[in-house]
Amino acid sequence: MYTQLRETADELAGVLWREHTVYRERGGGVVIRGEHVRRWISLGPTGGKDQALLRAGRLLDGGTTAPARTEVVVDLTAGTAELAAVCRRMLAEVAAVAEPAPARATRSGRTAEPGKQGKQRRPGRAARAARPGRPRRERHTSLGSLVVLLCVAGVLGAWLYSLFGRGYGY
Repeated sequence: MYTQLRETADELAGVLWREHTVYRERGGGVVIRGEHVRRWISLGPTGGKDQALLRAGRLLDGGTTAPARTEVVVDLTAGTAELAAVCRRMLAEVAAVAEPAPARATRSGRTAEPGKQGKQRRPGRAARAARPGRPRRERHTSLGSLVVLLCVAGVLGAWLYSLFGRGYGY
């Protein structure tokens, strides 16, 4: 089944995208990655003869794959053109979901007027980097830890003195 999926994936990748990567996933399926369009397609076994589970999703920043947005079971005996048409439809659905909605609703539930700009949301702040001018604070043993260590050393010393400190001849 893997060889059939791999051959089908290679043919589909050549039809869909000029730049692509085809690799095997953990579940025994095959993934086609289109880095330039930030999308992926997966062909996985379904348990049925000549059938595959076709899933599509998008690639996140850093190259990680987002969960599949659409899934459909396809017949592998269909031609490459039919499978490519199904893949294109799924990729269009993924692209439509990834695009923001054109009209945003305001707090009152109405959509904003086209001529007016509402209050724009700013993206979240990035984490601050350490300041280069100030040296990083090193960790030191705190006073409480030193007191505990001195108490343990004192108890250990008293125990050793009780064993060996009295001398042998007295």
